[in-house]
Amino acid sequence: MTTAGGTTRAQAIEDWLREKVHAGKEGDPLPSETELATRFGVSRMTARHAVQNLASEGLVSRRPGAGTFIAATPMHRHFGPLMSFTADMKRRGLMASSQLISAELREPTGSESTALGLAPGLRLVAIIRLRLANGSPMAIEHTRLTPDCLPLLGGDLEKGSLHEALRTFGREPTLALCRISARAATAKEAKLLGLAPRSAVLTEERVISDQESKELEFTTTVYAPERYVIDAVFSLSGTQEG
Repeated sequence: MTTAGGTTRAQAIEDWLREKVHAGKEGDPLPSETELATRFGVSRMTARHAVQNLASEGLVSRRPGAGTFIAATPMHRHFGPLMSFTADMKRRGLMASSQLISAELREPTGSESTALGLAPGLRLVAIIRLRLANGSPMAIEHTRLTPDCLPLLGGDLEKGSLHEALRTFGREPTLALCRISARAATAKEAKLLGLAPRSAVLTEERVISDQESKELEFTTTVYAPERYVIDAVFSLSGTQEG
């Protein structure tokens, strides 16, 4: 069925809901399918189809037994110079904070030794923090540092930037090599990030070297994907076949 202007009823519902989303804020409730069906004179199936289209775009979230709500708009980390989480949030006008989960000097795993170029017998500094923006959990950060970074454990690891602290004793984070993948969240990760069990999470492994090209940091960050998106830019030579 179409309206007088030729727009389908489902499209009219979508357009109306988009205006509500753009005018509202994250977490605001939206009308139920029954209310939409009554308002636009359509079946619940038609109303459900319109809501599903917006949900597939990440504009609304549907919570069983609770209703439909305006979804969070994910932050995009664009191609360019890599910033620390603290600096990135400050640039966006948000307050970065951390909840310390653990901090210790421990034996490395084989992959950690390789990533940090550790000699046999050396231990590493391991720090796990929940990173938040304006109080909302964004990511879980597992940071492993070379043993000369031990003084960090004596500081306040819930305030400020680790990178700023590293600079105070002469280690300047300079070059980062990253690998990005996706997987299902563990039960602990889902709880910390406020996600449904077995939700998908975005993971980034990053090895950072200092101004002397010496390995400094090996970090694995687990992001809530609906809150944080990593953009990439690729160049095509134009000589390869598609």
